[in-house]
Amino acid sequence: MRLPRTHSIAQIEGIIVFRRGLRTGADEYNSLISEVRSKKHLSEKNNVKPLSGTSFIAKDNIAFPEGYTTCASKALSNYRSPFKATVIQQLEDAGSDLIGKANLDEFGMGSSNVESYFGPVINPAFENEKRIAGGSSGGSAAAVRSELSTFALGTDTGGSVRLPAAYTGVIGFKPTYGRVSRWGVIPYAQTLDTVGILGRDIGVVKQVFNTIDQHDEKDVTSVPEKIRSDWSGLPRLAEIKNTIIGVPEEFLVEELSSYSRQVWYDTLNALRKLGCTIKPVSIPSIRKSLSAYYTIVSAEAASNLSRYDGVRYGFNSADTPGTVHDIISRNRSSAFGQEVQRRIILGNYTLSSESGDHYLKATEVRKMLVKELNQVFSTQHMLFSDEKPNASGCDVLISPTYTSIPCTLDEYHNMNEENFLSSYTNDILTVPASLAGVPAISVPYQKQNTPNTKIPEAIQIIAQHGNDEFLLDFTKELMMRF
Repeated sequence: MRLPRTHSIAQIEGIIVFRRGLRTGADEYNSLISEVRSKKHLSEKNNVKPLSGTSFIAKDNIAFPEGYTTCASKALSNYRSPFKATVIQQLEDAGSDLIGKANLDEFGMGSSNVESYFGPVINPAFENEKRIAGGSSGGSAAAVRSELSTFALGTDTGGSVRLPAAYTGVIGFKPTYGRVSRWGVIPYAQTLDTVGILGRDIGVVKQVFNTIDQHDEKDVTSVPEKIRSDWSGLPRLAEIKNTIIGVPEEFLVEELSSYSRQVWYDTLNALRKLGCTIKPVSIPSIRKSLSAYYTIVSAEAASNLSRYDGVRYGFNSADTPGTVHDIISRNRSSAFGQEVQRRIILGNYTLSSESGDHYLKATEVRKMLVKELNQVFSTQHMLFSDEKPNASGCDVLISPTYTSIPCTLDEYHNMNEENFLSSYTNDILTVPASLAGVPAISVPYQKQNTPNTKIPEAIQIIAQHGNDEFLLDFTKELMMRF
C-alpha cells in the first residue's frame, strides 16, 4: 500500500461514518478499547480552526474524563480520570475530535500489543493473517492504518510509536523528549515517556505536532521557552540533496534480517541518487543501549506502579481478609498481567541495595550516548552543549525501524513461552533515540515503479535534540520522492 503523499485533512462526514461504523463492529482488529462520543466540533462549520474536520484516537494511557482510562490493565479497568490530558485539550482547542481510546500493551510494557487485558491487536496490513501490530501503541497504529481516524496519539518510551507504525505501514513520529506535554499521561518510565503522533500523511503529522508543541507549566519535564527559542534558530532544510546522512555501523546487529537490511540499503542508494551525502559513523554506546534501557525503565516502572495496591488505587480483589501485606499482594497479583509483574520484579531488583550500581551504570551509558551523538551531528544538544558542534557532522541518521517482519500471534506466544527475553530485542533499533531523548520517525518506504508488497517496509530517521522541524521537513521531501 502506497500511502498518499498529500491530501486535504479529512472532512466532518468521515467522522460521522466512523461513529456509525464503530457501533456496528467496524473495529475488526481490536484496535480500540472504547468509543468517545464527543461531537464538540461537528456543528462548528463556520469556525475554522487548524485541525477543523479531523478526528483522532488517543492511546488509553492518556487521561480523558468522559469515559475510562484503563492502560489496558485490569488494575485500572474501571478508572475514570477527573481531568483531561494537556495534549487532548490542545487538539480539541484546535478543532479536532477525540473519537476513541486505543488498545495498548498493559501500561505500555511490550512491543507486540498482545499483552493487553482487552486482548491482542491484529495487524490490518496483513489480510487473512493474524500478525502482531507491534507495541505498545499498536491500537493507535492499527486504527490509523484501517482509517478509523485522521491521526492518533501514542506514547513512545523505547519505540512504542515507531515500531507499530513500521509494522502496520503508517508514519510514527516521536518528538524530542520534553517538547510535548506529558501532563495527564499515566507514566511507565517518566524520564523516557514521550507522546507521539501516528498518521497516514506527513503533512497532517506536522500540523498536529505544531499544535501540541508547547510549553506546559503543569509538566515539570516540559522544555522551557528559553530552550524552545534557541531551537527556533537551528538550521532548516534547504534542499534534500544537500543533506548529510549518517549510517551508524552499530545498527548492523546480528538480529537484523536480510529483508530489513535490503530495505536499508535500497533507501540509502535512492538518497545517494538524489544527491545526499552518505556517511558511515560510529556510535559505540548504541551497543549498550538496550540493556541500559531495560534497566532504567524497569526501575522507573516498579516505582510508578507501586501506587496500584488496590487499597488506595487500582483493582481490589475483595478476597478473604488478611494482613495489609496479604491484601496488597493478592490485589497486585490479580490486577497485573504477566509482563507487568515481570518488569516490576526486575525493577525492584535493580533498585535493591545489592544491585543499585546497575542503575547507575545504565545512566552513565545514557550520558555517553548523548555525548557521542553530539560528536556525530552537525548541531549541538542544547541541554548538553559543552562541546563545539561538528562542522562536518550529519544532519540525520538513517536505519531500519525493525529487525524482522511482524510474527503471527501463535509464533509470538510460542516464542514468549520459550524465551520471553527474545521479544525485548524488537526494540534494539528504536531504543537509542529514546534513551538520548532525540526526535525520530518511522516512515513507510517503497521503491518507485515496483509492485506493492504485502509486507510493510519502513525506515527510521533520527535527528539531533530539538531538531524536530528539520526531521519533519526532510521526511516530507523524502516521501514526495519515494
